[in-house]
Amino acid sequence: MCEDDHGFGRRALFVTGAAAALTLGSVSFASGADETGGFGSSGSSGGSGGSETRTVRGTLPTGSPDFVYLPVEVPSGVREIKVAYTYEKPSVPAGTAGNALDIGIFDQRGTELGGKGFRGWSGGARTEFFIRADDATPGYIPGPVREGTWYIALGPYTVAPQGLPYEITITLTYGEPGAVVKPAYPPSRAKGRGRAWYRGDCHLHSWYSDGRRTPAEIAALARAAGLDFINTSEHNTHAAHAHWADQAGDDLLVMLGEEVTTRNGHVVALGTDPGTFVDWRYRARDNRFGKYAREIRRSGGLVVPAHPHATCIGCNWKFGFGEADVVEVWNGPYGPDDEVSLADWDSMLVASVRQSNEARDGNEARESNETREGRGWIPAMGNSDAHRDPDPVGTPQTVVLADDLTREAIQEGLRAGRSYVAESKAVSLSFAAYGPKGEHAGIGGRLRVDRDDPVTVRLEVTGAPRCTARFVTDQGVLHTSAVLPVSGSGTVEWRTTAQYAAYVRAELRHEAAAGPLPGALAAFTNPIFLGR
Repeated sequence: MCEDDHGFGRRALFVTGAAAALTLGSVSFASGADETGGFGSSGSSGGSGGSETRTVRGTLPTGSPDFVYLPVEVPSGVREIKVAYTYEKPSVPAGTAGNALDIGIFDQRGTELGGKGFRGWSGGARTEFFIRADDATPGYIPGPVREGTWYIALGPYTVAPQGLPYEITITLTYGEPGAVVKPAYPPSRAKGRGRAWYRGDCHLHSWYSDGRRTPAEIAALARAAGLDFINTSEHNTHAAHAHWADQAGDDLLVMLGEEVTTRNGHVVALGTDPGTFVDWRYRARDNRFGKYAREIRRSGGLVVPAHPHATCIGCNWKFGFGEADVVEVWNGPYGPDDEVSLADWDSMLVASVRQSNEARDGNEARESNETREGRGWIPAMGNSDAHRDPDPVGTPQTVVLADDLTREAIQEGLRAGRSYVAESKAVSLSFAAYGPKGEHAGIGGRLRVDRDDPVTVRLEVTGAPRCTARFVTDQGVLHTSAVLPVSGSGTVEWRTTAQYAAYVRAELRHEAAAGPLPGALAAFTNPIFLGR
């Protein structure tokens, strides 16, 4: 029950192929009457020619649907809509989730999954927002406040045993609307150096979601970190897309995207077309993710599951990797969850080798080795997920071999796995495999040699003082180097065959503390596959 004398009976509970949603009774401004539908209490002030305010109160119980919609009947002549909210955060027993309530809004076009009505989302990062034709709170989409039924979207992320009492204040300001500002987007090309290795960070948050930095501050930090490209990835909103044009330049490619933040994991839409919104209102059990993964690709983006083994509520990836183009294995400063993600990704590489062999043995067609060596070969990347000081931008960063510094070229390099991940601009790698007759292959490629041909694997390192190099194959770690000198530079070689190692990838590890666990990563590469 919402309150002792206000049950769910007068509301509508919908399950529409996405997460279950509750729609409350509507709030009306047109007549000035109290028409809250019996779900709480409201008050009004103001009048025509100025502003009107309604205040709504209620309580959400434990077990509430993922989304609760409060309809607001918006009359004509509204210049601005403003929403503020608060909710109680009672103390809870240790180990019990407390209250957390997210918020956003949809306009008169409705709340249909994947529809056109989305006008913004701030999650739990803000306590109020406004929208008008010429401006909006960061995270929200400016534009006319048209007549019709708008929907305040509440997301009860977690609810305490005592329930979640909330208060929402809606203010409509009347008058002539401001001029709609045409959005300007960053170009999809920077100057570049032709075919070269480019450094980037594709998971970043500004004040357009739950970050605390402006785009200008992030761009300055990206340049200081030696980055050539970045990707915007605000939680569940594309509102930042129109605010990055001034930060791009010949030396910095700014790609646009979104971190699609569901209750069952997060996925970065990397490099989508300007203005692309990707819906997030579903769980793995709803069997909807495939549709939105394809929407990301239709919009020119890559599908990148983020921090798949993160431990925060709703952060662990539960949709599987069948739709992934790349997977974010390393997220922010290296930690235990990254180590688990790395091991999980390596297991996927082993599975891809098995699938490739099964296809070969069955004389089935395989994909081009220039892109994917079997269905399961999903390249890895790393990003900072930086939100605020002191989060470092570019720790880690993905270094991609691309034909130029353009959106399409960077995406193609990532998709093909021609990349490695480094903790900073100081670390550089060169990793290749060589056959007995002059054959050679680089990161993400295949060395086409017979099974018993001798293969030499060579790793050249700079910027990794006192680190240890490891060569990892489908069998595990088969070679570990001596500790690199204080200069951080060195070359490590290892000899093998395609029969002994189906693939080889390289890791650079910092010195480990006493115990069985390896040191934190300083860098790692995507694999080189061996054999025909």
